[in-house]
Amino acid sequence: MSKSIVTVDIGGTHARFALAEIDGGRCVSLGAETTLHTKDHASFQTAWQDFERQQGGKLPRAVAIASAGPTKGEIIRFTNNPWIIRPALIGEKLDVDEYVLINDFEAVGHAVAQAGESYFERLSGPDEPLPARGTISVIGPGTGLGVAHVWRDGADYRVQATEGGHIDFAPLDSIEDAVLARLRKRHRRVSVERVVSGPGIVDIYETLASMEGRAITPLDDREIWTRGMKGGDSLAAAAVDRFCLSLGSVAGDLALAQGASGVVVAGGLGLRIREQLVRSGFPERFVAKGRFENYMGAIPVKLITHPQPGLFGAAAAFARQFG
Repeated sequence: MSKSIVTVDIGGTHARFALAEIDGGRCVSLGAETTLHTKDHASFQTAWQDFERQQGGKLPRAVAIASAGPTKGEIIRFTNNPWIIRPALIGEKLDVDEYVLINDFEAVGHAVAQAGESYFERLSGPDEPLPARGTISVIGPGTGLGVAHVWRDGADYRVQATEGGHIDFAPLDSIEDAVLARLRKRHRRVSVERVVSGPGIVDIYETLASMEGRAITPLDDREIWTRGMKGGDSLAAAAVDRFCLSLGSVAGDLALAQGASGVVVAGGLGLRIREQLVRSGFPERFVAKGRFENYMGAIPVKLITHPQPGLFGAAAAFARQFG
């Protein structure tokens, strides 16, 4: 029998809410999303009450919450908003009987496992569905770099969130050597997240400007992405292409490390640069692993296009635990 729940995806800037239906350990439907600005609400509880009012004053007594950041401990804090969540008080504060609280990228892993084939778009490798068995590596560039893997055995699966975004950055050419050298002036150790994340485009852009002897005009990452995607700024466009090359290398490294038989790129940034990923050299960098090029070339690499993987995945995680 199906069951209604609330599903929530909390980030630094926004908290997204929706109603979902679960049945048989799966999320079978996801309602329309409501997005609230975290800065407009004093706490998660007041945002919840706002959503409750918008839904007519009554919500299901079950909730799935995907949270940006670690979800262990007595108090959950957020990087870019002042909210805190005390897991032990979720039932009391929200007036619910059942809840699931997971990391936001763990939720994306559940979305990868349960979303239908129509939500995946080929980036490289064979044009075939993700395998029903084996490991699927999931990588999501955004404010940081999310990494997880999904192990599937036919109808069953397990999701493992990781901190793979903090492995060491390994340059492959002189430009990436220069990016690394620039970052080392500020960081004793440079992780892949410093390069392959939304804010990482700034250091890529400024490195390219320095290599060409141009004066560096301070721009934030949003402006560089906008200029690079529009194509009017050749240096910003080159920075976007370089980002895609580095992302291909990192995705390939993770696939090797995790023994992947499929790879999924996730996140809003991945959707924005879908065309650039295909034509930038991302596919060539993904397979450029020396003696393992043939092995890498046989791995399907997909982009997940589900509009709300965090909300869908959180509901899927709840369905797995309580369904």
